[in-house]
Amino acid sequence: MEMTSRERFMAALKGEKVDRLPVISVCQHATYEQMEKVNSYWPDALYNAEQMAKLAGGGYSILGFDAVRVPFCQTHEAEAFGAVLKDGGREGLPSVKVHPYKIGDTVDFPDDFLKRGRIPKLLEAIRILKDTLGDKVIVIGGIIGPFSIAGQILEVTSMLMEAYRKPLNVIPYVEAGEQAGTMLGKAMIEAGADAIVIEDMMASLDMISPPIYRQLAQPYEKKQVETFNVPTIIHICGKLDRIMVDIAKTGCAAISVEPVVNVTGALESFKAEGITTPLVGAVDPVNTLFQGNVARVKEETRDNIAKGFSMISPGCAVPPATKTENLTAIVDTVKEAAK
Repeated sequence: MEMTSRERFMAALKGEKVDRLPVISVCQHATYEQMEKVNSYWPDALYNAEQMAKLAGGGYSILGFDAVRVPFCQTHEAEAFGAVLKDGGREGLPSVKVHPYKIGDTVDFPDDFLKRGRIPKLLEAIRILKDTLGDKVIVIGGIIGPFSIAGQILEVTSMLMEAYRKPLNVIPYVEAGEQAGTMLGKAMIEAGADAIVIEDMMASLDMISPPIYRQLAQPYEKKQVETFNVPTIIHICGKLDRIMVDIAKTGCAAISVEPVVNVTGALESFKAEGITTPLVGAVDPVNTLFQGNVARVKEETRDNIAKGFSMISPGCAVPPATKTENLTAIVDTVKEAAK
């Protein structure tokens, strides 16, 4: 019997039987072709709640995914801390231009954090998505991980150098990041989010060592997972093989990975530890979705199904110039595989 997107998503997280694997995008999934179809464009869709919800809804109405998510960028928390943003214009996304703190500064956590910057618009977009699509599809709210927020409010290079030399000096900024993400995540859940994604991109082993992850990232992610009363997916970029068990021990509902992760090895190490955390991924967003063709997408999706992923997703943020046909090919392949 055919399941709804909501039933499929929740069953997959629990390791229960599904009619087919869910297809979601754990990270941003807006593209220029979707903008044309729904008549909602950047940068307006970054500042206007109705436009934001309209564009995010394309993940379901155009791509056929089992979840839609906001926001598109990774700068809401940093902006609320006082970071100055560089505008991404019509084709790009905002990035942090001026960081509000330096190592040694005292973090002044704003009392009105949830009223700052574009956060009210983001929460309103979640309410709209819940009202318009909530009976059909999972609504995901994305927050930035505590370690990554620290890297945005401090400036990432100086933070990483300090993390290696004197990790204790970084803790106040990671704690502020945890507080910010937790506050935003809880507000998203209140607004109607069915699931939360923690994007802790700077906690990648491309940037830090496993001991630094265990000291400065994992405990704070764990605290967030334990606070949220909805399923929480953790997404970290890069080759995570040496910390996959540590990520699972946050208690997260699933782990989203990039194609470089050894999925078979991770699932074997989980089994040895009695861990049942499902993995989400990992169609290559650049080489396959953006630069590839439908045949290549289908081949890689089939490979990912065979590897043991519980949900199929682009391995990271979808490049906005990606063709719709390449994204819908993921859904088509999953449906074909279930026949």
